Amino acid sequence: MSAIEAGVDVVDVALGGLSGLTSQPNFNTLSELLKYHPRENKLDQESLSKHSIYWEQVRTFYYPFESGLKSGSGEVFKHEIPGGQYSNLKPQADSLGLADRFHEITDMYAEVNQLFGDIIKVTPSSKVVGDMAQYLVSNNLTIRDVLENGENLSFPQSVVSFFKGDLGQPVGGFPKDIQKIILKDEIPYTDRPNAHLDPVDFDEAFKSFEKEFGPRMDRKLDITDFLSYKLYPKVFEEATEHHSSYSNVFNLPTKNFFYGMDPGEEVVVELERGKTLLITLISVGETDDDGMVTVFFKVNGQTRNIQVRDKNVAVEKVVREKVDKRDDKQIGAPLQGSLSEILVKNGDQVKKNQPLFIIEAMKMETTVTANEDGKVEEIPLKAGSMVYADDLVVRLS
Repeated sequence: MSAIEAGVDVVDVALGGLSGLTSQPNFNTLSELLKYHPRENKLDQESLSKHSIYWEQVRTFYYPFESGLKSGSGEVFKHEIPGGQYSNLKPQADSLGLADRFHEITDMYAEVNQLFGDIIKVTPSSKVVGDMAQYLVSNNLTIRDVLENGENLSFPQSVVSFFKGDLGQPVGGFPKDIQKIILKDEIPYTDRPNAHLDPVDFDEAFKSFEKEFGPRMDRKLDITDFLSYKLYPKVFEEATEHHSSYSNVFNLPTKNFFYGMDPGEEVVVELERGKTLLITLISVGETDDDGMVTVFFKVNGQTRNIQVRDKNVAVEKVVREKVDKRDDKQIGAPLQGSLSEILVKNGDQVKKNQPLFIIEAMKMETTVTANEDGKVEEIPLKAGSMVYADDLVVRLS
């Protein structure tokens, strides 16, 4: 209200059912507060209430993806984590096995922010601070460890990218000592990052894009698909793979997409105008020796059954070896995640700081480099494997 009375032009709000905690202030409440005020913007309160009730119901399906906050917190004035980043940080911490250490992460976020120069924290710069905070907590490292032993640490890719200048130059510049520790031998930009982009022949590039992805889609690709791919290649590839496997899942009711169906439950799925399916789940059979289970259901009154794999069945156990941290020739996973890519093979000669493999966890990538020169003697795990902190990934000789 003070801002409005001071003459501010726009305030950012959210409908009542979606407001508060990590979201914006309550739109419905502010609208009521402004009644009879000189700057009142007359709105249909009944319509606002109906929209709020609708989204309040929709929100119940998405609660597992929220931050978990039950009330407001003054800690934001200490850690300065933006609301959207806070909501993302919690599931990231869960995926890294750090759910019970979340308050350590928020404390570390404040320390990392100061280490990086108290940067302006918006998407994606806030993610850079969050990735570093989780990396340090996951490895039981402190800011002092970064300053004293940073040359032997493999930092998250977002952090390296930030200090290289891929997000631009921060106000006041980068802290030079920290930039040198993070980048090691890499030379940072001193100008705008787009000056270093290779030119794109859109006509030729789009033809190649259509050739690769066209056969996997059930519609004609357009320039927005191409731009999505160029900006977020991994996200687009994953979305395309999901679409190829399951088609248009947006036709499914939200509740059933996230949580499945209960025995006896009926749902209506509109495939397209005039083509509607009434689906009833009858029962789910027992899992067989091959890990398959038969699901019985009705489609528009006709009994059907399909076999699907039970992903809860235990798979072949992977033997994992933990690294000996006293041996620089053993390189392990710095945190829990997916071993998304192995960049070397047995017998390769590698140099110090050469990238060896990439760990991915909830959109946070960490490229792990060699601590010293050597020859790749063993790679005990395969790309795509789930790894845990300190699992041995590469052994040098």
